Amino acid sequence: MSAPVITRFAPSPTGFLHIGGGRTALFNWLYAKKTGGVMALRIEDTDRERSTQAAIEAIIDGLKWLGVTWDGDIVYQAARAERHASAVRELLAKGAAYLCYATPAELDEMRESARREGRPPRYDGRWRDRSDADRAAAEAKGLKPVVRLRAPQEGETVVEDRVQGRVVFPNKDLDDLVLLRSDGSPTYMLAVVVDDHDMGATHVIRGDDHLTNAARQTHIYNAFGWTPPSFAHIPLIHGPDGAKLSKRHGALGVDAYRAMGYLPKALRNYLLRLGWSHGDQEFFTEAEAIAAFDLSGIGRSPARFDYVKLENVNGHYMRATPDDELLAEFERALPWLEKGAGFRAAWSPEVRGKLAAAMPGLKERAKTLNELAESANYLVAARPLPMDEKAGEILAKGGRAHLAALLPRLTTLADWSAATTEAAVRAYAEETGAKLGQAAQPLRAALTGRSTSPGIFDVLAVLGRAESLARIADQAA
Repeated sequence: MSAPVITRFAPSPTGFLHIGGGRTALFNWLYAKKTGGVMALRIEDTDRERSTQAAIEAIIDGLKWLGVTWDGDIVYQAARAERHASAVRELLAKGAAYLCYATPAELDEMRESARREGRPPRYDGRWRDRSDADRAAAEAKGLKPVVRLRAPQEGETVVEDRVQGRVVFPNKDLDDLVLLRSDGSPTYMLAVVVDDHDMGATHVIRGDDHLTNAARQTHIYNAFGWTPPSFAHIPLIHGPDGAKLSKRHGALGVDAYRAMGYLPKALRNYLLRLGWSHGDQEFFTEAEAIAAFDLSGIGRSPARFDYVKLENVNGHYMRATPDDELLAEFERALPWLEKGAGFRAAWSPEVRGKLAAAMPGLKERAKTLNELAESANYLVAARPLPMDEKAGEILAKGGRAHLAALLPRLTTLADWSAATTEAAVRAYAEETGAKLGQAAQPLRAALTGRSTSPGIFDVLAVLGRAESLARIADQAA
């Protein structure tokens, strides 16, 4: 019986949860779910100067918002420093690692020599086979050693990658990497291997900027006598122009997409299809994504981030989400929405009820929750409503006269609904010979301050009799 699949997502808490990190977490989560395994979350906080608690909280919050969960307790790498040091002592005892007393000046000279000769910078192994006497002399000078891996110098290291295929690295290009720094702290390379081994990680799914690391880490696995996990290195995300993803392309934190009004399930669907495919299927439920996901569906070419595509995907989910669920999503997102200030200030059960009533018309026109908030702002706008440019033109070009004529007709309505208000406006148009739009557009401007909105008679019904008549009166003068 084969061992259960264990994947892990291991971000460094030096900033937000990057959109690429969100996709990596999603792929790890999906593969674990597909295979009946588990996904662990490890915070790689060994860089104590750059790691922050705020970043840790942002990562955790971003994963929860995306709907990517993990199994078991979160592992904090920094808390395992003694385990890392103990593991290195094992390698020293068996001769698979050694003390290196090369000074910073010597290391700088190695790099400079490599630069002059057109070679990649590599440690030259000068302390690899030094005597006890040499080490004692270095200690006597007060030099503090690092611990380096005694890596193979000949032959090649092969990584059978689940995405990239067979990748071969000449060992002469992989030097004796540092395992412990001179202050006794572990390096990233050492900590990752020890933690993945101790957590029982069977699959390491991460960005292909770590592909060379896989070869170096394979050396560490071999030095311990451990079996390396199965590697799958995902191509990085590029911008629409094919260049490395930058902030102008969308290299933002997951929290920024929440503030821009994207639905978590829409962003998750978009990230799923960013570099992975399953035939021509574009949209996936969670169950469908888990059933369909496989590493073989990941392409080798960089995926291209496209805001237009993301907006279209989000618009699909806005329209497809039941009104009550979309309202709940809006309420959850409200503290972060860029365009949500008006709703945040006025939020109440009454406002929520009005938004619920207006939702069918609003969601058909909005691609994001911000667009929805902007379109629905008329629900919480204070009187007298400010007019946008087009609304002001409508009122200035005869619109106010229509409002003045309509106001007494609407005031006399005993029953206030979309049907009764529509009947009254249509009757006015027929009696005066005006087109329906000539009467409806001034109403739209007066009621919403805009030239576009959901159906104007629905707007009248949602705002209610008193508020609607007051807004019309404001602009009819």
